[in-house]
Amino acid sequence: MAAAGRVLVYGGRGALGSQCVRYFKSRNWWVASIDLSENEDANANVVVGPTDSFPEQAEQVTAEVGKLLGEEKVDAILCVAGGWAGGSAKAKSLYKNCDLMWKQSVWTSTISSHLATKHLKEGGLLTLTGAQAALSGTPGMIGYGMAKGAVHQLCQSLAGASSGLPSGSAAVAILPVTLDTPANRKSMPDADFSSWTPIEFIAETFYDWITGKNRPNSGSLIQVITTGGKTELVAAAHL
Repeated sequence: MAAAGRVLVYGGRGALGSQCVRYFKSRNWWVASIDLSENEDANANVVVGPTDSFPEQAEQVTAEVGKLLGEEKVDAILCVAGGWAGGSAKAKSLYKNCDLMWKQSVWTSTISSHLATKHLKEGGLLTLTGAQAALSGTPGMIGYGMAKGAVHQLCQSLAGASSGLPSGSAAVAILPVTLDTPANRKSMPDADFSSWTPIEFIAETFYDWITGKNRPNSGSLIQVITTGGKTELVAAAHL
């Protein structure tokens, strides 16, 4: 039976990435995961080599995805890699955390954007993962806010006519507040989980957008706001 569609999930071993892999597989899609280790549920994997050189990592991933796909195009590239680290400008961990946030969010988003110029179908979808908190200052999480702010800017740049993305395609960033993941529950056991967004909702939203249902305009920053267990998608004003 032919696959219903084809999707690359960057960060396919994380909580949200794993959910996306499972969701699209359940819809009979061909799914490739890009991450530091393999996702056994995926049809194919590109394992990212650990390195402190961005060009080195980017070239490795780009070459391996090129080998995997050949001339085949994908319907979507979902960049759901990322992470969180706190700390003000005086924190001892500032430099280390800024470096980590840049690697987890900006490196992955940049590579995903370049992959989209090579392998995304015309009319396809690229999603990036920003953060609602980064729409304003984040004094208690400097590195995180900077990295996510850069992702927002990248998304808006990709909407431009000369960005290099295929004709009719869209780049859209999701801006969650807190995702309901096992790691977040473990680190914040006393939080109000009814204000956290289920990762299943995100995967379903991506599917809708890819298949043409309620897809936002390219360059949109879409806040994902959950209140009392109900989740809404709210476009942020452009910066």
